[in-house]
Amino acid sequence: MDAVMDVEMDGVREILEKARAAGRSALTAPEGRRICQAYGIATPGEGLATSAGEAARIAAEIGLPVVLKIVSPDILHKTDAGGVLVGLRTEGEVRDGYERVVANARAHDAAARIDGVQVQQLVGGGHEVIVGAVTDPTFGKIVAFGLGGVLVEVLKDVTFRLAPVSGDDALAMLDDIRAADVLRGARGAEPANREALAGLIERVGRLVADHPEITEVDLNPVFASAAGAVAADVRIIVGEPAPEPERPSREEILRQMTRIFRPRSVAVIGASAETGKIGNSVMRNLINGGFQGQIFPINPKASEIMGLPAYRSVADVPYDVDVAVFAIPAKFVAPALEEVGRKGAAGAIMIPSGFAETGNAEGQREIVEIARRHGVRVLGPNIYGYYYTPANLCATFCTPYDVKGGVALTSQSGGIGMAILGFSRTTRMGVSAIVGVGNKADVDEDDLLTFFEQDDHTRAVAMHLEDLKDGRGFVEAARRVVREKPVIVLKAGRTAMGARAAGSHTGALAGDDKVYDDILKQAGVVRAPGLNDMLEYARTLPLLPAPKGENVVIITGAGGSGVLLSDACVDAGLTLMDIPPDLDEAFRAHIPPFGAAGNPIDITGGEPPTTYENTVRLGLADERIHALVLGYWHTIVTPPMVFAELIARVVAEERDKGNVKPVVASLAGDTEVEEACEYLFEHGVVAYPYTTEKPVAVLGAKYRWARAAGLLR
Repeated sequence: MDAVMDVEMDGVREILEKARAAGRSALTAPEGRRICQAYGIATPGEGLATSAGEAARIAAEIGLPVVLKIVSPDILHKTDAGGVLVGLRTEGEVRDGYERVVANARAHDAAARIDGVQVQQLVGGGHEVIVGAVTDPTFGKIVAFGLGGVLVEVLKDVTFRLAPVSGDDALAMLDDIRAADVLRGARGAEPANREALAGLIERVGRLVADHPEITEVDLNPVFASAAGAVAADVRIIVGEPAPEPERPSREEILRQMTRIFRPRSVAVIGASAETGKIGNSVMRNLINGGFQGQIFPINPKASEIMGLPAYRSVADVPYDVDVAVFAIPAKFVAPALEEVGRKGAAGAIMIPSGFAETGNAEGQREIVEIARRHGVRVLGPNIYGYYYTPANLCATFCTPYDVKGGVALTSQSGGIGMAILGFSRTTRMGVSAIVGVGNKADVDEDDLLTFFEQDDHTRAVAMHLEDLKDGRGFVEAARRVVREKPVIVLKAGRTAMGARAAGSHTGALAGDDKVYDDILKQAGVVRAPGLNDMLEYARTLPLLPAPKGENVVIITGAGGSGVLLSDACVDAGLTLMDIPPDLDEAFRAHIPPFGAAGNPIDITGGEPPTTYENTVRLGLADERIHALVLGYWHTIVTPPMVFAELIARVVAEERDKGNVKPVVASLAGDTEVEEACEYLFEHGVVAYPYTTEKPVAVLGAKYRWARAAGLLR
């Protein structure tokens, strides 16, 4: 532990153990203050008084005015009990206040144990913020930061990170709230000390990471000024530490996932010769899809299915089995899985429904226990199967698909899986894998990411999910993958009515979607707002070159589209370049006098193809420009296909010279622009008709990944 976290650990553990031994869930204020002192968290001067006279003496020593707070292990919400008095300015007021606070506490709860009254130096000035931590059911210990005091209840302007928190993440939290400018000193106000505030966030993150029995921490308000950050009120809750999820080693996950995605043999349990049966569809897809490994139909009533010998059970197969696809009713799954386990299979692909999604949680637990006992990984249950095109593997009862590409897609929903298939076919995107995860009884997204991370056939991963079984496992895997490949997530349920209502303490602030949003961002994941966005990001991010810097330039043939493209750039978090004088002059040499340089560069709609070529070539050649957004307006002077062929040629020629930059285009016009966009896509330029938002959104997604991967200068 570094010098910043030179902690008196034994003293902290003693306080926590004492509280738990007494059956208390909340620490008293003096106990909380001692823990803060151990972790270097500044708190006001204070003392514990057990009489009115002692309270007056402490107040005189630490300096008036003061705050009085009842100290009782039985009174958690002191204000509700009338146990807080603020701004007592004389020793007489302190004596009277002591008596009043104790009387209020007695009236609130006559049986409450009262340890005394906390006399605390009144602090103020600067900005009121909240720093806290809570135990999230998905991600474990997370740290929260936002505006404090009553504003936290009104504005709910809070951001979250996994604990422990690095210095960079702590500083980023200061900028992630909507009121970030307030802390920077908006409208002449004194700015907060960013280093002190980030340091306090780090210390809270370290505190809860060091002590799993701390379930919640609230420092609210924290007064953040230019001089530092002081926690005026401390609330610490303790309880039973949450159990750590069981995780196989990365090497073990990779070994098993490799056998599942590149099997030498597949058994179909419930294989059928009858058209319309799931077992028949799976067999047809495996055979017709060109899978070159062995296929073993399992059916006790058949001797041959589709020209292949059938076996009564997996145990009768005289060869090794890597994967078993289950196409039998749920009630027959457990005994069949026992046989699959004894056979030494790596994966059980559970198509059957009728488990946890229908209330049969016990049945699902049973198959997980069987699988773990035999070292089998279960995909599903309640799924459509999976596709892995490099191995010509189509282990599903759904539409066959064999267009190979570099995108791996997963979905928790069968319907979304079919949408993925349709989009892939329509756009000719091509995939490396499509995987249904269903109930996620065992295999989940972090297992799949571990495989796709090292899969040379996968260049991007897109995932539809409704929840994460192991949030920290997902973040750990995603951080590794993001260094080399984009990870795109569509998180469903962002407006779930079950999200906890925000309140003045950290535990109620952790609304599910806000936590997901912030921590997915922390992991470097590109979050998609909707299904089509996820699919378009998956299609385009591998196609677009990575930018080398933040400077984006718009070149447009229509002033109106230039305005809309500018708005879209701001919405997507892109930086429109301030064009320097020499570059401004260079652009002006190629556009008419009534055009407009600057950014956007408006070449006007009546210009010939050479104007598009000259300005785009200049934008690609100048190393200070890092990405181009093109706005095209359909004219007879430069028809859509002329524009498309020209742009494709110029981009290809400049890339051959080493000028490799992302280029996206928005085409407005008659229906011919649709063909022009298809042509541009085929030649490495992302282009969309009838929209200024979509091309910029995908460029923004590429930038979000490039920043997370550390690729920008």
